[in-house]
Amino acid sequence: MKTVLVTGASGQLGKCLQKLAENQHEIDWLFMDSSEIDITSSCDLEMCFSSKQIDYCINCAAYTNVEKAESEKEKAFSINAEAVKNLAEICRKHKTVLIHISTDYVFDGTSNSPYIEEDDTNPINVYGASKLMGEQHIQTTIGYHFIFRTSWLYSEFGYNFYKTITNKAAENASLNITTAQKGTPTNANHLAELIVKIIKEDNTNYGLYHFSNDGETTWYGFAKEILKVSNKCGEISLKEDNSYKTIAKRPEYSVLDKAKLKTTFGIEVAPWQEAVLELYNNN
Repeated sequence: MKTVLVTGASGQLGKCLQKLAENQHEIDWLFMDSSEIDITSSCDLEMCFSSKQIDYCINCAAYTNVEKAESEKEKAFSINAEAVKNLAEICRKHKTVLIHISTDYVFDGTSNSPYIEEDDTNPINVYGASKLMGEQHIQTTIGYHFIFRTSWLYSEFGYNFYKTITNKAAENASLNITTAQKGTPTNANHLAELIVKIIKEDNTNYGLYHFSNDGETTWYGFAKEILKVSNKCGEISLKEDNSYKTIAKRPEYSVLDKAKLKTTFGIEVAPWQEAVLELYNNN
């Protein structure tokens, strides 16, 4: 039986994995959040990894507040970079495969075609820079790793754009949503399913991959689709806003190319509209 540790288990991807784990009885799952394991502490990690043989570590722990990262740079780098280095080192020591989640924000958004894994990175905010450093620590520390860059993650769990829009719709609130950024929403359940597939198959095609749902849209387009599937389109005032003001800069274009992932793992990736409808129908 494989033993799989999931750090950051209280986040939305961690909870999606917990939901899947209910039917994965051939795997011994260890779900831990920040109150149970501090990944910034080498001592905490050593105690955990020494207690039993861990075959896979899925790192869902991250500092994800893009806005606050600008004023909490040290904290962002501590969790997204230095702690990831700790994990990579402990995984190498104990021969554990590390599966890590990264972001489309490692790119600057100046491209006009989907980013491939080999494209030059150039983060334009603290969050993206900290996540890129985490990637680099893994790549220089441990060979047996999977890094998945993803984008605009949402699910039925936690705080995310999908839940914000559905909650606002329930309140019949008026919405002004930006058209200034183009990317791809990603159903976190689909990412969780891919990770479980890799573990169950003992896949050894280690490396860096891009994963999101297929297609591209703006945040306005995403909001419109959420209202459409929830039959709220005619009831809610939804307006385009191209003057989106934030503390942190955002890439204007961050669509990820999934060709490498599709070919390597032999999978189809659902269009983002289909993924939104699936989440709505299942909850």
